[in-house]
Formats: sequence, structure tokens, C-alpha cells
Amino acid sequence: MKIVMIHGQNHKGSTYKIGRMIANKISREDDIVEFFLPRDLNHFCLGCYACMEDVTKCPFYEEKNKIMTAVESADLLIFTTPTYCLRASAPMKSFIDLTFNYWMIHRPRKCMFSKRAIVVSTAAGIGTKSAIKDITTTLLYWGVPSVITYGISVQAMNWAGVADKKKEKIEKDTTRIANKVLKRNRVKAGLKTKALFMMMRMMQKKDWGSGEAEKMHWDKNGWLGTERPWK
Repeated sequence: MKIVMIHGQNHKGSTYKIGRMIANKISREDDIVEFFLPRDLNHFCLGCYACMEDVTKCPFYEEKNKIMTAVESADLLIFTTPTYCLRASAPMKSFIDLTFNYWMIHRPRKCMFSKRAIVVSTAAGIGTKSAIKDITTTLLYWGVPSVITYGISVQAMNWAGVADKKKEKIEKDTTRIANKVLKRNRVKAGLKTKALFMMMRMMQKKDWGSGEAEKMHWDKNGWLGTERPWK
């Protein structure tokens, strides 16, 4: 199984360790590709809307495209982010902003509707739920139909400081998550994903999207007609 991991930090702390534990229990090292933020995409969206007309016109297209090409070819996506101020990290939020044209209202990709994803977040205290939601909302609008989440308070500033009992729990939890992924060979878009897509389709048909270029994307894929990305 080909895995792409996107880490919302450069350092390899508790969140990274947990994400890797899951990945290592699912696939071989050769099948795991990792990207670190902000190292691999150290930019903020400029709000220039250049990508609305042509995705290649984004000022940061080459760096972004390297990541998203890997994402599109992956079977499983694993996102990890520490909890900063009760939300996802700033680099992760920047990544979300820079890939907004993948959202269903803009230029959804057919491949996303058959992918699986895992979202991992840790905190010294509280906040993992809201940090995870920043990413799961994006995955929903990308069209990813199967998302597993794992948030845990490690009560430590780094992995070395995590109590042994807590590490034992994490070991069991990550094994459970890995087994869940391995037992499910195929995923299908559910009613929520389909309903959201049909709502965005209606908006495109009524010219309520962001322009003619986006509507052409929908038309080219046959989605304004009878084709659907989950078929």
C-alpha cells in the first residue's frame, strides 16, 4: 500500500512518532513518502486567485505540485499535526489554504473519491479534536470518503517525556488503527460525500462557481452530465 505522509512540523516529535508507528504497521519503508511542513512548502497563499484560471499559475505551483502529485498517486494519506493554540499547526493550515482548488466547489479530482486517510494529532493538554477537524474538513471537501482520526494528550513536551504507560496505550491504539486499514480493501463514497458533491455540481451548473475555467473542468470530466467521480 502506497502511503503519503504530510507532517505539520519539521521536527520528529510525538505526533510524528505516532504517525510513523501507524505507517510502519501498514506498509514497507519503500512505500512510504513523507513531506514536512514548512520545509517542503514554505509559503502562504497570497489570495491572488491565479489558480482559479490556471492551476499552474500559482506562484508556488512547482513545490505544491510535487506534494499533490504524490498525494494523488497514494492509496493512503496520513496527516500529522501537533496542536498549537488548540488548532492545527500554522504550516498545516498554510498547506490547506494553498490546496483549496482541490475542494469540490473548485476542481475536485476523481482519484480522491477512492482514497483513505488517517489524521493524527497530539497535545500536551487539550485541543486535538479541533486540530484534527481542520484537516478532516479539508478531506471531506477533497472527496476522501474514509477518514480515521486519532488524537491523544501525551502530557509531555516531547516523545522522550511521554510516560511508559501512555506509550503502551499508543502502541495498542496504533495497532488497532493499522489493522482496521488493512482489513478494509476498498472504500466507497458515502451519502455525505455524494450529497456534498451534488450540491457543488448544482452550483457549477448555475454558474455559481469561481469562473468558466472551473466549470470547464467539471464539464470535461462529465460531472455536469451523468458521470460521477466515485464510479
